[in-house]
Amino acid sequence: MGKGQPPRAMTPVEEVDLSAVRYQSPPLQAPHLTGFSLRAFVWLIESPLFGRLVTSLLKSQNNMTRMLQETVIPERPMYLPEYPPQEPEQGVVLLGDDRDPVERVEEALQCLLPYDPSVHWTTDDKPPFLYWKIRDFAHAYRSGITTPSAVAEHIISGVEEWSNKKPPMPMLVYFNADDLRKQAEASTKRFQQGTPISILDGIFIAIKDDIDCFPYPSKGATTFFDKIRPVQKDAVCVARLRKCGVLFFGKANMHELGLGVTGNNPNYGTARNPHSIDRYTGGSSSGPAALVSSGLCSAAIGTDGGGSVRIPSSLCGIIGLKTTYGRTDMTGALCDCGTVEVASPLAASVEDAMLVYSAIAGSRPMDKLTLRPSPLCVPNLVSPDSNNILGSVKIGKYTEWFHDVSDRDISNTCEDALNLLCSSFGCQIEEIILPELEEMRTAHLVSIGTESFCDLNPHYKAGKRTEFTLDTRTSLALFRSFTSTDYVASQQIRRRIMYYHNEAFKKVDIIATPTTGITAPKIPQSSLKLGESDYVVSAYLMRFVIAGNLLGLPAITVPVGHDKQGLPIGLQLIGRPWGEASLLRVASAVEELCLKKRKRPSAFHDILNA
Repeated sequence: MGKGQPPRAMTPVEEVDLSAVRYQSPPLQAPHLTGFSLRAFVWLIESPLFGRLVTSLLKSQNNMTRMLQETVIPERPMYLPEYPPQEPEQGVVLLGDDRDPVERVEEALQCLLPYDPSVHWTTDDKPPFLYWKIRDFAHAYRSGITTPSAVAEHIISGVEEWSNKKPPMPMLVYFNADDLRKQAEASTKRFQQGTPISILDGIFIAIKDDIDCFPYPSKGATTFFDKIRPVQKDAVCVARLRKCGVLFFGKANMHELGLGVTGNNPNYGTARNPHSIDRYTGGSSSGPAALVSSGLCSAAIGTDGGGSVRIPSSLCGIIGLKTTYGRTDMTGALCDCGTVEVASPLAASVEDAMLVYSAIAGSRPMDKLTLRPSPLCVPNLVSPDSNNILGSVKIGKYTEWFHDVSDRDISNTCEDALNLLCSSFGCQIEEIILPELEEMRTAHLVSIGTESFCDLNPHYKAGKRTEFTLDTRTSLALFRSFTSTDYVASQQIRRRIMYYHNEAFKKVDIIATPTTGITAPKIPQSSLKLGESDYVVSAYLMRFVIAGNLLGLPAITVPVGHDKQGLPIGLQLIGRPWGEASLLRVASAVEELCLKKRKRPSAFHDILNA
């Protein structure tokens, strides 16, 4: 902006003419760096002499400086998501936020269609590929087909097998076979005595390495974090699962400190996609997604601050549910102080996601005061009205944005799934417009970046900077350059973006997009030792997920097919605030309609048939 020129001014959000909005694919300029070039760039960006120049150039090239510092934004900042009161969801069963997790899981179980053992336990020579579900394990334990101890041995051998593969598939940062056997033995005794705790008793679940699971360390996939932050007890979500009889078999690999969406990690090895082991799982919940996709567990718990549950779930062909901000208690997670992150389930099926969600959900007391959550509930899928409720659903689709993907295979497959949903149940698709998507991306980057750097700054100052991976250091150097002005402007943009979404939800019940703009990217060989920085790939992976984090909206990804290379494609459904039950109902229908399109991963461990 030249001297004497008035600054750019945004139109007050209520006066924006949506009919005049034209979609523009968000441009992004950043170098792709691995190996020596990444090391040299980190030296440059951290240099006192050149660092400020490099970050200023990057921000200027990507329109961030103009957007955040040279623009008058008329709205007040919104530092936490603020939601208008929501209409009660239809056809749901209330779980009760403060009830015992075991009781909530039992309530959720009654909302599922009756279990049919013949679906899996069949003599058919060539049945379609299906994941084992939580209820399959429960049936096997109760019928004496197997025991938690026997399954534990299969898991231990599976973990060892994949750790020793060439190349290795390092899904876990921490694993203790003896502890797993001890947990499984206790569960096996409960079944022998006829006293299982819940449907989740004996179910093996992995926990992402940024969530406390005592006595395992929480490293955040760094080499040192567990030494400066010892784990004293379970995170709240883990404690709730443990109360239901869940068995924990380790801390799952992740992108270091969650500051990336590929899953690349030179510290412990990069988790590999079970559908194609030369490709990324997506991140940052890379290990949880790989473990579920590969059949080693029915569900895992990850964290989602920038699509970090939904992206890897989509790339690995499984379910990823991101809850409303504040719906789950984040106490005991490394990232429990931010305004964009939640702990949420990754699962092999929608019903498993629903059961795990019913166990871990429940807001912390402060969030109940500030966010005023709607009552916790799940869809009653056995209700005679369930299909009628589905038929009344209106799905919003911003067509130009929907098709802004690297390959139309992705958006066409998602569109086919939506059309199948509408023709099967009578849902309607409504065209919507969501302005300022580039501004949304920038506001999210500044929000999560500033909050992450604030958490890590004391360690950064204490000399731990060089112990982070190179791509983490690249991100932290950029985040460090954000000013208080940038942060406040981003929160003003957050209020504008919330207004546009609230207006859209006056017309529609759910917003549908592809989950990612690309399928699983290849892992460059040069990235395995020193890491990789590729903001262009990251932008494609994050293209559709950001509203869930910046605005705290619930969202779920459901596998709906594969591209020409056999890589999974996910459909994302974004719901109204606190609308998890409605999302689960529609996701369950989409899953059932697309079931025959799911393919068995090339790296798969058939735990119950092992």
